[in-house]
Amino acid sequence: MTLILNRPIPARSSALLEQQGIHPLLARLYAARGVQDRSQIDYSLKALLPPDALTGTAEAAQMLADAIEADARLLIVADYDCDGATACAIGIRALRAMGASVSYLVPNRFEYGYGLTPEIVDLAAHAEPDIIITVDNGIASVEGVARANELGMSVLVTDHHLPGDELPLADVIVNPNQPGCPFPSKSIAGCGVMFYVMLALRAELRRRGAFAGREEPNLGNLLDLVALGTVADVVKLDHNNRVLVTQGMQRIRSGKLTPGLRALFAAAGREPERANAFDLGFALGPRLNAAGRLSDMSLGIECLITDDFARALSLAQQLDAMNRERREIEQGMQEEAEAQLATIDIGESKSLALFHADWHQGVIGIVASRVKERAHRPTIAFARGNEGEIKGSGRSIPGLHLRDALDLVSKREPGLIIRFGGHAMAAGLTVHEHDFERFRDAFEQAVADMVEPSALTRTIETDGALEASLMNLHAATLMEAETWGQGFPPPVFADRFEVRNQRLLKDKHLKLSLAKDGNVFDAIWFNRAEPLPERVTAAYRLDINEYQGVRRVQLMVEHAEPA
Repeated sequence: MTLILNRPIPARSSALLEQQGIHPLLARLYAARGVQDRSQIDYSLKALLPPDALTGTAEAAQMLADAIEADARLLIVADYDCDGATACAIGIRALRAMGASVSYLVPNRFEYGYGLTPEIVDLAAHAEPDIIITVDNGIASVEGVARANELGMSVLVTDHHLPGDELPLADVIVNPNQPGCPFPSKSIAGCGVMFYVMLALRAELRRRGAFAGREEPNLGNLLDLVALGTVADVVKLDHNNRVLVTQGMQRIRSGKLTPGLRALFAAAGREPERANAFDLGFALGPRLNAAGRLSDMSLGIECLITDDFARALSLAQQLDAMNRERREIEQGMQEEAEAQLATIDIGESKSLALFHADWHQGVIGIVASRVKERAHRPTIAFARGNEGEIKGSGRSIPGLHLRDALDLVSKREPGLIIRFGGHAMAAGLTVHEHDFERFRDAFEQAVADMVEPSALTRTIETDGALEASLMNLHAATLMEAETWGQGFPPPVFADRFEVRNQRLLKDKHLKLSLAKDGNVFDAIWFNRAEPLPERVTAAYRLDINEYQGVRRVQLMVEHAEPA
C-alpha cells in the first residue's frame, strides 16, 4: 500500500519569499522544504560555512603545512566508494598543487575490508609515509591508528561517519560528528570534509608566505569533485551542502570540470552543459563505484587525478565496462532475492535480512537498496566474506536510524556482530555465517522496537496539485536549474487525470496521454507494464524531454491509483 501525502506549505514563508523576489512556484516549493528567507537559498561561495568552524581544521592545516615545509611523505588512505574516491582526488590534487609529496592507497574491499585497519597500516608502511591521512574513513579505526602510532607514523583522520564509543588516538581528527564539534553541517560528505581541510591548509600556507612570488592554487576548481561525491553519497543536502553542490554544478555546466569528470560524462553519454544531480548520482557515481565493487578503486581515483583527457577517457571506458558487468551480476542476484522474498510475508515483517552463498560481496548494497525500495522495509543483504564470516550491507527507510539499530543489536547480543558502522540510511556489518538466523531475528526485534508502525507504510510526499498553467517548459526549466537531493527532495506533484491514451514502450514502460482541465500532457511511467484505469490520481515530476533538438514537457509518473 502506498499513501500520497501533501507537504504542508507555510503560507507566511511562501509569501515572504515571493516578496523577496522568488518566483511564486519556487517560493511555494522552498517554503515546503523549510526555507524561510532568501538567504537560505543563497548558494554563492560567500554563503559557505567557514573552515575554522569545523573542529580540527586549524590543527590539520598546521600539521600539513609543517609536513610540506619539511618535505615529509604523505599517504592518503581512501575509502572505496565514490565519496572516498572524490575525497582522495581532492586531497591529491590540492596537496600536490601546494607543494606536498603525496601518494594514495585504497584498500581492496575483499582483502582488507573497510577503514584504516592494522593490516592496511602494515601495507601502507611499505611506502614509508611520515603521515597517513584518512579520507571518508578512520573515525572507527582505533586499532589501525594505534598500529600506525606504534610504527612511528602520524595520523590525520578526516571523516564524516558517526564515531563509536571510543575515538582513535590520531594526531588530529576532523569530523563534524565527533563529540564537541560545533560545525552546523553534520551531513557534510567525506569529500566535503577534505575540501574544508584543503581550504584551511591554503590559508595557513598563505599566512606563512608560501605563495610569495607564485600563484595560489584555485581550490574552486575541485568543486566539481565535491559535488559528485556529495550527491553520490546521498547525504542530506542541507544549506551548506547545497552551496557545495550548486557551485560544483555551475562549474560543470560552464565546462570548467576536471578531465576525469568530462571523461565520465562522455562514457555515460551525458552532456556536462546540461548536467543535473541525477547525472551525478545515477550516471557518474555508479561508474566510479563499479571499480570499488568489482575490483579496487584505484582505477577510479586515477581517472579523477589525471590531467590527460585521453588517459581519463580510457579509464572512464574501463569503468563503464565494469559498470555493465556489475549490472549483469546484480540482475542475477536480484532474481535470487525475489525468490527469497516469495517465501516471506513482508506484511508481517518489520525488516528483511537476506543471504545467499553465491552473492557478490561488492554488489549486496545495491541489492539491499532495490529490495528496500520494493518492500519498504529496512533491508540487509549478506554475502560470504572471510572464512566463516558473512558481510552485510544495509539500507534503511525514513524513520529508522540503521546504525543505531545495529548498535542496539550489538548491545543486546554481545559478540553477535563482529564489527559494524555507517549512518542513518546505510550501514555495513560482519557476522559469523552460522549466526545469520540469530542476527536476522535480533535485527527484526530491534527494528520492531525502534520504528513507528506508520513508518512501515510507503508514502509519497508531494507538493500537491500543480496548476495546468504551470505545467509548461518555463516552470520545468526553473525547477531543473535548482539543486535538489536527499533531504531537499525534487518537486513531485499530485493531480487527478483522465487517461486518454496508453501503450507499452519496449514491453516495459507505460507511455501515456493524461488530460487535466482540458489540457493533454505526454507522460511516461518507467518499468510499469500494467494498464491504468480511465481516471487516476497520479504522483509525478515535471520533466523536459528533448528529441532532435526540440524540448517538450512531459510528466514522469511515480505512482498512480484509481481516482
